[in-house]
Amino acid sequence: MEQELYNIKENALKEINDVQDKKLLAEIKVKYLGKQGELTAILRNMRNIAPEDRPKMGAIVNEVRNALEEAFYSKEDIFAKQELEEKLQSEKVDITEPSKGIRKGSLHPIPSVLDKFIDICVSMGFTVVEGPEVESDYYNFESMNTPKNHPARDMQDSFYITENILLRTQTSAVQGRELETRKPPFKIVVPGRTYRNDSDSTHSPMFHQMEGLVVDENVSMADLKIMLSEMMKRLYGENTKIRFRPSYFPFTEPSIEVDVSCPNCAGNGCKTCKGTGFLEILGAGVVNPKVLEIAGIDSKKYRGFAFGMGIERTSMVLNSISDLRPMFKNDARFLNQMK
Repeated sequence: MEQELYNIKENALKEINDVQDKKLLAEIKVKYLGKQGELTAILRNMRNIAPEDRPKMGAIVNEVRNALEEAFYSKEDIFAKQELEEKLQSEKVDITEPSKGIRKGSLHPIPSVLDKFIDICVSMGFTVVEGPEVESDYYNFESMNTPKNHPARDMQDSFYITENILLRTQTSAVQGRELETRKPPFKIVVPGRTYRNDSDSTHSPMFHQMEGLVVDENVSMADLKIMLSEMMKRLYGENTKIRFRPSYFPFTEPSIEVDVSCPNCAGNGCKTCKGTGFLEILGAGVVNPKVLEIAGIDSKKYRGFAFGMGIERTSMVLNSISDLRPMFKNDARFLNQMK
C-alpha cells in the first residue's frame, strides 16, 4: 500500500503539471481526491491494515494528500490569474483615444428608489432621521420588545462584534433611540443600511431598509392602512391594488404584511410574482405598548404604528431585476440598462 500511495502521488503531480485546461484540472482532482477517487479508496481500506502499521500509513496518506492539495491549489491559482489577465486585456480601455462625448449618467437603482420613497414620506409630513450601523443589542433588540433568549431572535442571523455589540439587523434600532428622545406626537422615517448573515440571488449580507414610525393620540390600524395604500400607489402607480395579511413582529401588535399587485403583469400572474399576481413588499403594524413603555411613553395616552420595507426588493420589482447581486457589482453594463 505504501508504494501504491507514492505511485498515486507521482502520477497525480505529473498530470497536474501537464494539464493546460481548467476543466481537465477539475476532472483530475475528482479522479484522485473525489468521493470515488483513488486516494479516497485507499483511505477506506485503512481499517484492513494492522493496528501497529496504521500510524505510519496514516502519516504517508497525509503527506500525499497535502502534496496533491497544494499542487491543485497552485495550478488553480495559475489558471485564475490567466483568466484575469485575459479579461483585463480584452476589456481594457485606451485612455489616449479621443473622447466620444459625455454620456448622461443616472442614479443607481437602489438610491433611486430610496430617494423616491423618502420624497413620498416627506410630502406626507415625515421627518428623516438616521442612526448608527454598529448598534447595541439593547437598541437593536431589547428596546423593540425582543429581550435576550426571545424566540424572535432566531428570525435573524446577526453579525455580533461582542456579546452586546452587533451590526444592526434592522433600522428599527433607530426607532428605539428616537422614542427615548422625542416627545409625541411625531412622524419619522429611517432609511439606512442593515446587515444579516444571508446571501443568495434575493438576499445580501448588507441591504437597505426604510422604516417609518408615527406616535400620536388615537392613531389606529385604519390610519396605517390608509397611509400605506396611498404610499404604495404613489410608488407603484395609481392602479396598484393593495392586500393586507396578518403577520407577526415582536415590536407591533397586531402586525400585517402588505402585498401589492405585480407591476410587471398588472396582477394577472407572471414569473416575477410566481403566478399569484401579488408581491410581498413590507411589514407593518400597531406599535406594541411594551415598546412605548420601555421608552418611557405613556401607552394609555399614546399609540403608534410602524412600517418597514426592503429597498432592494422594491428596486428589483420596479426595474424587473431577477437577481440581487448585480446591484452590488458596480458593472457599468448593468448600470447602463438602468437609465
